Amino acid sequence: MERTILHLDMDAFFAAVEQLDNPQYRGKPLIVGADPKGGKGRGVVATCSYEAREYGIHSAMPISHAYRRCPHGIYVPGRHKRYSELSRAMIAILKDFTPVIQKISIDEAFMDVTGSLGLFGDAMTIAQAVMKRIRTELKLTASIGIAPNKFLAKIASDLDKPDGLVVVLPGHERSFLEDLPIFRLWGVGKKTEAALTQMGIQTIGQIARLSETALNKRFGKWGNALWRLSHGIDDRPVESVDVQKSISQERTFYEDTDDQQEIEQTLFHLAESLSRLMRKDHLKGRTITLKIRFEDFSTFTRSKTFADFIDSTQIIKGVALSMYRRFNKSRKKVRLLGIGVSQLNSVSGEQLGLFDQEAPLNTKLTRLLDSLQDKFGEDAVKRAALLKGPGTEAPNPSVPDADI
Repeated sequence: MERTILHLDMDAFFAAVEQLDNPQYRGKPLIVGADPKGGKGRGVVATCSYEAREYGIHSAMPISHAYRRCPHGIYVPGRHKRYSELSRAMIAILKDFTPVIQKISIDEAFMDVTGSLGLFGDAMTIAQAVMKRIRTELKLTASIGIAPNKFLAKIASDLDKPDGLVVVLPGHERSFLEDLPIFRLWGVGKKTEAALTQMGIQTIGQIARLSETALNKRFGKWGNALWRLSHGIDDRPVESVDVQKSISQERTFYEDTDDQQEIEQTLFHLAESLSRLMRKDHLKGRTITLKIRFEDFSTFTRSKTFADFIDSTQIIKGVALSMYRRFNKSRKKVRLLGIGVSQLNSVSGEQLGLFDQEAPLNTKLTRLLDSLQDKFGEDAVKRAALLKGPGTEAPNPSVPDADI
């Protein structure tokens, strides 16, 4: 049976929520993200309203650049609790039309409505009903793409924003893709785009006219994926299991720094904040990743994988410190630090893993600290252990592990 896939993408979601809750922001350039600090801010734009996009502002842009383009804009921090609340309401609406939903971010999801057509009508009818309910119940707008597969539906949802509805009919995949620019292909980053441009290729249709052999010769295994996508081929199913794959915390310094005590103290606080979030969400993970961005914007990651699942502040802090100290920093100043944990597993009950064999008193103290910080804020109470500087030895759990 030919599949019918919908991709729903909320329109400028964070900014739209802020304009919903604050009517004085409506119709004005609104930027959600870091504090611009009068053009000296060091974070990035999370998202912005369509009014702000007229100034060339976009997500992931340095907040200082956004401020230079639009100093009179409204700059607000994100409110993720509120966004998550409306995201759950959005998913609840989608579930009224199909159980086969794959949420891929806080503001977008795939729906496989193949089995729902007999109940609710054709795909266009379903999409229009979903968009109407989001407008009526959430007071927000969404754009939807309809296609025979996920790749095409994802592209279609982005072509007529905001409040757009684009359909790719079966048998028309190649004609739909023909004139679209190559950056629309999944996985085509700056390097691949530059390589294709050097070959005289500007559109997806031009890629499709190349042989699979030629693409494999130029791009290796990635050439096969390019060929399939350029022909509109995507067999991946909509996976309805909503599994969080990773969790992370990052900090951009106000000024690039080579102060080792400040850097290591920052790693401590990141580890503490991250592990607290994991315990709050009943998550444990096996892979700890350190992210370092230097003053020249070069970015590196280092990871360590354990045999058991962990959420311990001390272990995350110790591993992150150890990886940082072993990293060749070439005397560059640090711009950003981040710690992430992946290979997550949802945990419940009191089952003890390899790293949970610490005295029950430690576990109780950790829970007490978490509850106090939840109630009074992260800065209200902190662990007594302080970093003593670069000479301090990081914990080194002696368990089977593998560097990746």
